[in-house]
Amino acid sequence: MFGKLFRKLPQRPKDADYRIPDGLWKKCEECKSLLFKGELENSMMVCPKCGHHFPISARQRLFFLFDGGNYEELDGELEPRDILNFVDRKSYPERIRESQEKTGLKEAVINAFGKINGRDVFVSCFDFGFMGGSMGWVVGEKISRNAERALKEKIPFVCITASGGARMQEGTVSLMQMAKTVSTIRSLKESSVPYITVLTHPTMGGVSASFAFLGDVIIAEPKALIGFAGPRVIEQTIKQKLPKGFQRAEFLLQHGLIDMVVERKKLKDTLTKLFELFC
Repeated sequence: MFGKLFRKLPQRPKDADYRIPDGLWKKCEECKSLLFKGELENSMMVCPKCGHHFPISARQRLFFLFDGGNYEELDGELEPRDILNFVDRKSYPERIRESQEKTGLKEAVINAFGKINGRDVFVSCFDFGFMGGSMGWVVGEKISRNAERALKEKIPFVCITASGGARMQEGTVSLMQMAKTVSTIRSLKESSVPYITVLTHPTMGGVSASFAFLGDVIIAEPKALIGFAGPRVIEQTIKQKLPKGFQRAEFLLQHGLIDMVVERKKLKDTLTKLFELFC
């Protein structure tokens, strides 16, 4: 009698797999909220609840920045070489190969040319996924080439950094890129060609000690870690306790080391306003 009052549920096959597919959800590192990946991508990989900026690849960043996500990649043929026959736990060529397979890039920087709100711009963008965005001779060469193009064409140059510093597998050659890039950036300044840097999480070591802090305007993403050496190394060196968050973007802004902290979704419009002021 009671069986007629209730609808029978369909029988599930015994071998059916009802697990939620991997990669649909992502946990926010800051507020611990569980976020739907589609919603997160629509917000440029920024948590809609707390504003935490997730790390993104260079290609994602360029897609968000350029009009319609369209740009021309430059210097894509350049690849690193094992100049010193360097070996630690793995050989340098093996590490390069692993990073290339992981990221789909040949090096840690993409050079691009395209339009940002209708204005022509050269952009060099780091990808931290490629050996921690470390700077070897190819990275230095790419930064220098884009700076030279910007100088020749009198077009603004934007450098977006995410790096642990110089690449130890290239030794002194990697350190020489600091002087090389600084020299080309100086030429931009002497010719009054706009050069803007965007420091993302993290920007450390030889990159922060060279071209990253030479922008006419220095922008940082919220809570980005920015500095030269790590907090523990500095504390051990100066024998003093450092204030909490002293290498975060907001602390640097408060103490005059950078010019502004800009959310990812506002970066494009902020750059456009700066171009109008400079050009």
